[in-house]
Amino acid sequence: MTITVITGATRGLGRETARRLVAAGHTVHLGARDVERGRRVCDELGARPLPLDVTCERSVQAAADHVREVSGRVDVLVNNAGIAGAHLPAPELDAESLARVFETNVFGAVRTLRAFLPLLRRSSAPVVVNVSSGLGSLAAACAPEQHRDTVPAWLPAPAYAASKAALNMLTVQYAHALPGMRINAVDPGYTATDFNGHTGTQTVEEGAEIIVRLATVGRDGPTAGFHQLKGTVPW
Repeated sequence: MTITVITGATRGLGRETARRLVAAGHTVHLGARDVERGRRVCDELGARPLPLDVTCERSVQAAADHVREVSGRVDVLVNNAGIAGAHLPAPELDAESLARVFETNVFGAVRTLRAFLPLLRRSSAPVVVNVSSGLGSLAAACAPEQHRDTVPAWLPAPAYAASKAALNMLTVQYAHALPGMRINAVDPGYTATDFNGHTGTQTVEEGAEIIVRLATVGRDGPTAGFHQLKGTVPW
């Protein structure tokens, strides 16, 4: 039995990833800030509700303690929780707006991985998937004409893009520090979800595919990579 934890999993890509992994036989602990909504989604999918707010240290630690008590370990951690923040152009971006996005997208992933790391170490083949974005690619930002498949149409979003670039670097740092784990970042692509007002050009099923693919890699799977369905994403 594969024990999986997914943050921010009540809707969009997180929910679809949970649905797919439950169908694949995983025991999925479905992280949700809204406890009642989380329970409803779990009833629909066959997952286990996990109250979890990645912006709150106490909430994250309580979630890790709960999973330890009921499952004993974690085999797969999907850091999916994220916010877009205000779509401000760079000259209008203020530190408070940037910090708000980093609090969820970067610090939230760090809190979660740190809290669940002892449980991942109990797994025989631990996997971490950090849900990033093509907007976090420095190569694509510097030469968008060369990476049109990577950069979606809703630029600019400097706070969100910077947070995903930071998450990408953390992914590599964790992967090198924890060689026994498969730790990767993924770019789901421009997916139609509540996150972007359903303006994305692909379905949630298509977007979740790369998350599921990297969540189900074996011991010989890739690590320290940035992946999309078409292959690797330029850093």
